[in-house]
Amino acid sequence: MDEKTIRETLLKGERVTLECKKAQSNVPVDAWKTYSAFANTYGGLILLGVYEDLKEKDISKRFTITGVDDAAKIRKDFWNIVNNPEKVNVNLLKDEDVETVELEGKNVVAIKVPMADYNTRPVYINNNPLRGTFVRNHEGDYHCPEEMITMMMRDANHDGNDRLFLKHYTMDDIDIPTLEHYRQRFHNRYPDHPFNNLDHTEFLRQMGGFTMDRESGMECLNMAGLLMFGKGLPIRDRFDNLRLDYIDKSGLIGDQRYSDRLTYDGTWENNLFNFVTTVLPKLTKELPRPFKMVGMERDDDTPQHKAVREAMTNCIIHADLMLNSVLKVEKYDNKFVFTNPGLLRLPVEQIYAGEETRARNQRIQNMFRMIGFGENLGSGFPLILSAWNEKHWLKPELIEQRELMQVKLVLSIETKDATANETVNETVNETVNATVKLSKTQKKILPIIQKNKFATYEEIAKQLGIARATVGRNLDAMKKNGVINRVGGDKNGYWEVLLDIIT
Repeated sequence: MDEKTIRETLLKGERVTLECKKAQSNVPVDAWKTYSAFANTYGGLILLGVYEDLKEKDISKRFTITGVDDAAKIRKDFWNIVNNPEKVNVNLLKDEDVETVELEGKNVVAIKVPMADYNTRPVYINNNPLRGTFVRNHEGDYHCPEEMITMMMRDANHDGNDRLFLKHYTMDDIDIPTLEHYRQRFHNRYPDHPFNNLDHTEFLRQMGGFTMDRESGMECLNMAGLLMFGKGLPIRDRFDNLRLDYIDKSGLIGDQRYSDRLTYDGTWENNLFNFVTTVLPKLTKELPRPFKMVGMERDDDTPQHKAVREAMTNCIIHADLMLNSVLKVEKYDNKFVFTNPGLLRLPVEQIYAGEETRARNQRIQNMFRMIGFGENLGSGFPLILSAWNEKHWLKPELIEQRELMQVKLVLSIETKDATANETVNETVNETVNATVKLSKTQKKILPIIQKNKFATYEEIAKQLGIARATVGRNLDAMKKNGVINRVGGDKNGYWEVLLDIIT
């Protein structure tokens, strides 16, 4: 930490990772709230000897260097307190994290607080996790909600969340058709595996979904077994906090809210395996599938299909399924959105880099991995990035919404220059016989609907080898500019060409 770095930090004025305190002669009492808040959020920098005028809107004038009287004493006091377990439950700092820096001829004590690892949180003060745990937002430090504290404590368990022993939940609560469906996939992947010869109970035990409480000798399902393969009613009885929801908002017409939805309606056993295997084909059916042969068989599993499968799996294995929330998957014309309850256990930049991570639901992760869903050792997110980069689609966005205690992954299926490349590049005459210039994609679409006015989005996409979303975007542009018109509904209607076209 040097003068240049501190001045650059002050000019940014990012309050979520910066706290300035006058602290002329001692360590301020409220500095420990900030220490806890930074550790439990994204980390940050505490500057002792800098005054911040929060009413000043001009960042360049907001901070005043006041300095401290005795930097050596303040640093010594700080180290004494941070190493006192009665005041702070864990010291995250190394010697180089606390420095004295000279600014304008005055000494400033700079304390760099790192983000605590998930297995160290919550970081709290005054020997009181409920009242002494703080988190950070742009307004400053605030008491951490009890639900978030409980989540942090669950995250600190190395065995993962889904080991939870469910007393009195037995194989009677398993939906056997679901388990048999899974076992068939397992057998197809590992035809000679010894697990194939086991009965259902032993198979589920080996997969980590059925266990014994060694203290009582009782054998029951655990959280992984019930949520993965259970009947809907027992799942809702035990985990009434959790809802699974898939919404298709692509290809909407008029005031239509969605074109397809999968939520609990009594027609399916709403366990995780059924949710994933039902939703994935719906998500990927319009993704391009170029013709490719592997040996004597066609291979339709493109990197993009694998990436969507990875995103879907990650949504589940990294979710805190004990929060009161919705595990939701949304499909739009130009993107997929995966939302799971819980917060990120690692900084975003580490996830993008593909560093090793540990899923919250390790047993569920293993169950999916055994049938080819999901990667290990943090390689899943780089797989998604690589697949999207191959198509030059917009970079996937991983968004943590702390106030909602959820994480969103947005996979856009359009290129950075989609607007420039895929919209009509001309002005449209107001007369019926006006001439219009079409983009390259629209020139390919027009002959198809001229030849077959009943052509569907899917048929056009398949014929051109492009995404359904790309077809929808271009048809919308052509309708907007008066080139074509849709007569009737999405299912029973047809296309009508209105204008003469310059090709």
